[in-house]
Amino acid sequence: MFDSCHFSRRILVAVTGLSPQIVTETLYALAVQQKPAFVPTEIHLVTTQEGANRARLSLLSESPGGFHGLCKDYDLPAIAFPEKNIHVLNDEHGHSLDDIRTPEDNRIAADLITSLVRELTSDPDSALHVSIAGGRKTMGFFLGYALTLFGRPQDRLSHVLVSAPFESSYQFFYPTPYTKVIEVGVNQLADTATAHVTLAEIPYVSLRHGLPEALLNGNATYNEAVEAVQRALGPASLLVDLKQQRLTASDTMFHVAPAQLALMAVFVRRRLKGEPAIGAPGKDCPDENWARWYLAELRAIVGPMGDKDLAERALRNGMDGSYFSTALARLHKALKRHLGPAVTPYLISDGGRRPRLYSLNLPESSVTLLE
Repeated sequence: MFDSCHFSRRILVAVTGLSPQIVTETLYALAVQQKPAFVPTEIHLVTTQEGANRARLSLLSESPGGFHGLCKDYDLPAIAFPEKNIHVLNDEHGHSLDDIRTPEDNRIAADLITSLVRELTSDPDSALHVSIAGGRKTMGFFLGYALTLFGRPQDRLSHVLVSAPFESSYQFFYPTPYTKVIEVGVNQLADTATAHVTLAEIPYVSLRHGLPEALLNGNATYNEAVEAVQRALGPASLLVDLKQQRLTASDTMFHVAPAQLALMAVFVRRRLKGEPAIGAPGKDCPDENWARWYLAELRAIVGPMGDKDLAERALRNGMDGSYFSTALARLHKALKRHLGPAVTPYLISDGGRRPRLYSLNLPESSVTLLE
């Protein structure tokens, strides 16, 4: 297991609502109680406009200044927590949300949380600790699920609990190392030094390996990320459209250069005819059959006016092993770029042992060829 406390960039991410105290409660558990300590180098919140106001007033103000008080009381190193790290949910018109109630509000929250987690996990030097203790239940779910989608071995997920009678007090922020009496209910007082905080770490299954590179490196909405994982985990199916020069693999449609599509078409046609795996052309031994199969597909793809002269000249005496290997490598590169880790069923297999015999291993019923 990765020791996240040794990463140079350590990030606490939380969703908050009307109780921003979960930030200081979680920070106390991580930086003071936990051994070895996980002391964040920065903190990020996702919240509504009302939640942002409460966070600024209760955590970042001089009084009560819960965040600054905790750092001072326990002599914590500098932790970056500027107001810009409080991410407020905004609608499509740029208006901040005061609450999350409608399906559209939930979509906005899901997309912002997904975008933030994707961005923070894109840094290989970062380790995230994600708290789902605050905010609306849907916000906590979206944050936890976003970590499931993008989380890495060094990232953690948790919920924080506070002992009675402090859990419902707006005056409680963390157990103090000295006596501090606060109101915890009607006509009830308690000493914060006696409070207990429990951090419950939540194991999660990372699905990051099922996301295509384009979603990991770009802007992915919540629904796009979920759909990508569902495609990766679902049954494989392949549609090859020669006229449109594109492939559709498990509902992901993308264009492929004619040179690579022609090679895929050779193997697709063999699969549909029930023909067995076949050896590649030999090194420095041009194979006329391979050249004929490949050029027939290329001509069908580009048409009579298409650019195929270069291939025609290169293969006039047959296709050799070098030409085949280069074409196959480029085809696989294109597939991996669009499908990510879900690419495996669509790769041309070499059988895994010698002699190398190549084939598309998808079931015939999962393959469609449009000409």
